[in-house]
Amino acid sequence: MLILRGLIGGLFQVSLFGSLLIVPAGLIPGGTWYWPRALLFLGVYGCVLVISIVALAIKAPASLEARLKPLSSKKQPFTDRLLTLALVLWFVCWFVSIPIDVFLWKLLPTPGFAASGFGAVLTAAGVAIIMAAIYENSFAAPIVEDQTDVGQVLIDTGPYARVRHPLYLGFLPFVAGISLWLESYTSLIVGFGSLVWIIGRIVVEERMLRHTLPGYSEYVEKVPYRLVPFVW
Repeated sequence: MLILRGLIGGLFQVSLFGSLLIVPAGLIPGGTWYWPRALLFLGVYGCVLVISIVALAIKAPASLEARLKPLSSKKQPFTDRLLTLALVLWFVCWFVSIPIDVFLWKLLPTPGFAASGFGAVLTAAGVAIIMAAIYENSFAAPIVEDQTDVGQVLIDTGPYARVRHPLYLGFLPFVAGISLWLESYTSLIVGFGSLVWIIGRIVVEERMLRHTLPGYSEYVEKVPYRLVPFVW
């Protein structure tokens, strides 16, 4: 059942986030197993994720199905396999850097209440953009692969009418927001490393789409911005 698979995937994601935050916080000197701000983030994010998964299962089941695809495929270019591996490694390092910096390194001043609150807003904005992109695009798989055999069509509506890669656009405030919400400027700096991965993924993805998806070259002319409107 699709909704059950989605909820299991969501539970795994929240559990992974929790283990990367709470376990290091509890084990490092000066840390704690009871980290209210991280627990609040996990609780809020978990609730939003459940609501989003249920909504997608009801309103856009094909989009949810696409997101539940595995992170590896025979049709996946070798370059994207390397990029996917790099993302996983970076993501783990970035998440773990948050509790280590908060309780041990303290390399930069701690973000204040206003900055932390702004981080929560950024996180929410990132999730909203990501979910809007997933809802609109039933071919938004987590990897790059040729999907012409399953009838992939060009999507140029919703957020895709503004930028060609809105899902990656949403990832930026999501990462920056979590760093600020959990009070770590250092992890915010580490988070900007995701830009390198995003640019690499966009290059690989667009190279494939130009060759496999009819109308994509015209779409590039119609929507000139890849990631950020009026910037790039």
